[in-house]
Amino acid sequence: MPKTGSKRYRKALELVDGSKAYPLKTAVEVLTKFPKAKFVENVDVAFRLGVDPRQSDQMVRGTVPLPHGSGKNVRVLVFAKPGPSADAAIAAGAESVGFDDMIAKCVGGWTDFDVAIATPEAMIEVRKLGKVLGPRGLMPNPKTGTVTDDTGRAVKEVKAGRVEFKIDKAGNVHVPVGKVNFSPEQIADNARAVIIAIIKAKPSAAKGTFIQSCTISTTMSPGVRLDIREFLAAA
Repeated sequence: MPKTGSKRYRKALELVDGSKAYPLKTAVEVLTKFPKAKFVENVDVAFRLGVDPRQSDQMVRGTVPLPHGSGKNVRVLVFAKPGPSADAAIAAGAESVGFDDMIAKCVGGWTDFDVAIATPEAMIEVRKLGKVLGPRGLMPNPKTGTVTDDTGRAVKEVKAGRVEFKIDKAGNVHVPVGKVNFSPEQIADNARAVIIAIIKAKPSAAKGTFIQSCTISTTMSPGVRLDIREFLAAA
């Protein structure tokens, strides 16, 4: 690893052997020894996958519940017409619930939310927001459980720490697994759930080594390469 960046980053690099892959427990222990930033950093797991994201049959996408949540206050928008689905979303704690009014706000460029959920009925109009929500990764999708009539359950799952993962154009996947103020055990449990979910999401069309590399890092730290062999049997 090149010794570039801030003094704090360089000090963190000294704690990592870039030539080896660490067991998850050990990797998390290394993370906890890194110099701390002046804010509570996120902890993320990143994957480089051996698939061609240009091929529809090699898409990697899904959701996974984090055992200890993400540590983030998730702001939820629910597109639903007045009725039971809207009422359930409100009761479950969604910050914004509506239909015509919420669609109009989004058309105007409003995206002050982290997750959007829609009923199947609402999606007839919501799908027209593709140019607004799509580039920001906010479009509801049945594959991620965000298009459903059971809005109350969906809101609760998102609030509790269900995170979405999706491969990017370069064949990479980045998934948040908590905050640096989580305990090492909580970080490891969350990371373990994500790694197993990614392994299970391997497309049948994928050939060769599926997970080419996997690293765990904080917002401002270098990555620590993980040895995922311990998870292959569990998946």
